[in-house]
Amino acid sequence: MSLPGPGEAISYATHIKPLFREGDRGAMLFAFDLWSYEDVSTNAADILIRLEGGTMPCDGAWSPDRVEVFGRWLEEGTPV
Repeated sequence: MSLPGPGEAISYATHIKPLFREGDRGAMLFAFDLWSYEDVSTNAADILIRLEGGTMPCDGAWSPDRVEVFGRWLEEGTPV
């Protein structure tokens, strides 16, 4: 998986969904489905807070470049 460059458009299907592993999905199914565009876009602001705080995913923080991509996706209006 490659992350989008600084000026590249971000989409859920291409860039965001692949960031979440099967184990991440399983750990969060009690609250929402990380492989569902609707669930992730609805909860994106809360997810970003957890990503920035390093408490999500539960087995270790994402690298800053992954968190930045998720944040850009949210800023861009959570495109599909």
